Amino acid sequence: MATRRAPAGPLRQDARRNRTALVVAAKAAFAEEGLNAALEGVARRAGVAVGTLYRHFPTRMDLVAAVIADKKRAWIKAAEAAVVMEPAWDGLVFFLERTCELQAGDLAFNDIASMRFPHAGIEAARKRAYDLGRRIVERAQAEGSLRADVTAEDLAFIVWALSRVSEATFAIDPKAWRRYLALALDGYRATAAHPLPAPPLRPRQVLRAQLQLGRRRLR
Repeated sequence: MATRRAPAGPLRQDARRNRTALVVAAKAAFAEEGLNAALEGVARRAGVAVGTLYRHFPTRMDLVAAVIADKKRAWIKAAEAAVVMEPAWDGLVFFLERTCELQAGDLAFNDIASMRFPHAGIEAARKRAYDLGRRIVERAQAEGSLRADVTAEDLAFIVWALSRVSEATFAIDPKAWRRYLALALDGYRATAAHPLPAPPLRPRQVLRAQLQLGRRRLR
């Protein structure tokens, strides 16, 4: 007599439920603790064994990619909207404000927006955001509102700096970063331009800096 197999449907439902629980738990853990949050703790939050976590997400970066998927899409959508705004200065401001809003209170997205990590999906989104950011800069410079010596890499450093402001102040005043973004933007206006004491970092130098930070975060 043949052995009767258990129905496949409920197992698939359990797997989907476990995966959803893991993503929800990881969102909370990574937002609070950063990308180095203990995966055992994520599994406990989700109410599953750590082996279940690894079956769904073989590497930490696979889990990170699932956690930040929605914010990654929102980031690209903001850049796509900003690159066609008129005046172009408003597009620049909108893009930086939206990036900082996505970062606020989320240590994981703070890191994703300002560092480099070994995951193709995350890096593809970063490259898309960078390419759009470069066009946003070029449009604002062409209209004469953005100082001519600003580069797309300089935008990355605004985001980088404000991610740390948000990290330090979010529990005290979650909107504190807005003050420092406004101060930075005043320095980016063409009408406020003065000669800068040092040249911008070249793209390869920025890449090295981001990779170094990314490696430190994932130790």
